[in-house]
Amino acid sequence: MNASVKHPAAHVNPAQPVVQARDLKQVYKISHGAFRKADHLQAVGGVSFAVFPGRTLAVVGESGCGKSTLARMVSLIETPTAGSLQLGEFDVVSASASERHALRRSVQLVFQNPYGSLNPRKKIGAILEAPLEINTRLGATQRAAEARDMLALVGLRPEHYDRYPHMFSGGQRQRIAIARALMLKPGLIVADEPVSALDVSIQAQVLNLLADLQRDLGLAYLFISHDLGVVRHIAHEVLVMYLGHTMEQGDKATLFARPLHPYTQALLASTPGIAGSGVSQQRIVLKGELPSPLNPPSGCVFSTRCPHVTARCQSERPVLRELAGRQVACHLAEQFIQPAAAQH
Repeated sequence: MNASVKHPAAHVNPAQPVVQARDLKQVYKISHGAFRKADHLQAVGGVSFAVFPGRTLAVVGESGCGKSTLARMVSLIETPTAGSLQLGEFDVVSASASERHALRRSVQLVFQNPYGSLNPRKKIGAILEAPLEINTRLGATQRAAEARDMLALVGLRPEHYDRYPHMFSGGQRQRIAIARALMLKPGLIVADEPVSALDVSIQAQVLNLLADLQRDLGLAYLFISHDLGVVRHIAHEVLVMYLGHTMEQGDKATLFARPLHPYTQALLASTPGIAGSGVSQQRIVLKGELPSPLNPPSGCVFSTRCPHVTARCQSERPVLRELAGRQVACHLAEQFIQPAAAQH
């Protein structure tokens, strides 16, 4: 750790969540012209969570489950339709425009594609200094010093300051993107599939960097991913989403060892090398496609693809409830606890 880099997140109260969401919703109005009634698409249907300093919450699920919409709300790109979203002591939903502008400094994004997220016409030094130039009153000399310190923090060399993005590999570009996200010293990093575009050999290096930065700076991460193999290395807690709803949520070790929702079971069983004692070693193949969020199933949103579906599942939506050390939204979750007891 470069001693010259000071970061306020390392000194925050670990018992105080950096971000807290309660029943967060996002509904989009879909217009079909003047002569047809507009539809309403519920991308996120009431999600709650808290992320604490030095901790990582991984949000997982298939494409279209609402995890990227959740990331846009937490990073203040979109305003939630309903629910509360608190960053530190401030409620984002009720905050004024000036308060929201100030809050944006406390949460920063790392995007999926390191090849598209950096301006190819600007040198790395200018890219890193841009957030400081826009949001602070630091002079040019001090901005340059901060940028060089941040390059060192993410494992890059001083001469990289004067180079262009095309001169770097994908892994190096993602290090630069992480450095840019840290320039304003945020408490929360929203990482939206940050390693999915990288070679597997490079993914581990970037994940290790994120873990080191979290340990040294006390950062909180909201980590969006579809890859449970990656989640295994970075997360402390896991939130499993399907069609905008939370299916299961809890400590990573608990969920991986014995998932209680059939959707979590299917995700884990389809990921080589991480199936726990409660997951069949035979791959569970989900039948059918993800339903349209414009016309979701009337009961459990997973009922059209669940191998254990009952009539109750098709008519009654399960509530998210505490069970066996996690929260789960499944009428049949108790039956998946019994095999573990039988093994002892």
